[in-house]
Amino acid sequence: MRTRRHSQRSFRAAAAAAWLALAAAPGAQAPGGAEALIREGIIERISEHVHVIPQQGVRLVPNVGIVVGSRATLVVDTGLGPVNAQTILREVARVRRGPDLYVASTHYHAEHAAGEAAFPASATLVRARSQQRDIDELGADGLLRFRSFSPLVAELLAGVRYRAADVVFEREHALDLGGVRARLLALGPTHTRGDTMVYVEGDGVLLAGDVVMNRQFPVFIGPTSSVAAWRGALEALTALEVRHVVPSHGPLGDGSLIDEQRTYLETLDAQVRGLRVSGRSADETAELVTGAMQAAYPGWTGARWIGAAARAAYREATRQE
Repeated sequence: MRTRRHSQRSFRAAAAAAWLALAAAPGAQAPGGAEALIREGIIERISEHVHVIPQQGVRLVPNVGIVVGSRATLVVDTGLGPVNAQTILREVARVRRGPDLYVASTHYHAEHAAGEAAFPASATLVRARSQQRDIDELGADGLLRFRSFSPLVAELLAGVRYRAADVVFEREHALDLGGVRARLLALGPTHTRGDTMVYVEGDGVLLAGDVVMNRQFPVFIGPTSSVAAWRGALEALTALEVRHVVPSHGPLGDGSLIDEQRTYLETLDAQVRGLRVSGRSADETAELVTGAMQAAYPGWTGARWIGAAARAAYREATRQE
């Protein structure tokens, strides 16, 4: 029992360090220092059934997906608290056709999931079991740390709690929205333990969360982020006909982003394993791989996360001995 409690404390400490890194990171930010508020009236239709409220460079705002069928609408990511949720709901009212509403989040971080509770009680909240575990073990601390980011964020999150899920699934859950089918996929510990993607069949749209980003190094923020699991998730995505990728943040792209992320992680993993076999320490390996990856991907952002990915690969290689 003492060992388990110690392990949980260590996990929370590592997660707390990751939160501090996220808070300190400048990230994409709009001119004038805008942050945290989803903009209204900028919704874009990217396929027959999928609309996106784009981030447009605003810090602590996700790309919000809205999948519209004849019977139901699915909202993917809900913003920081009730104010942002109400903005999303006004946009949903403009495009929805059917009476039913579903809600999901790509992961438990507050800018993605903290608006869920402000959706009407009639909306069905669908959540991966692994994401529920993140909420149960890390959600309260996460909300507390987000409130420390700025006075505006503290105001937006005042009194916010995570809403209870109506549907909890393991690895995949399909929604028939009427004329369009959305598949919710939880493929393993990547950015968080509970990353959830949504694949919209027919439209070829992947709402990818932080699993597939556009010219940005994947964000490894804690001890559960796994290079092997991330590579496995990307491999599974190659079986899908993806024409449009909507990352959690940053510009949208096409299906080639999946292969770009796969190549990056394969290259990083191979370099880490080679350096480890040659006797390099984890710290030395992380430093050398960071330099190599920055040189290989000069147009990508978020280079501060390369070292964390290298250390994760190093740990995994060590465990495999």
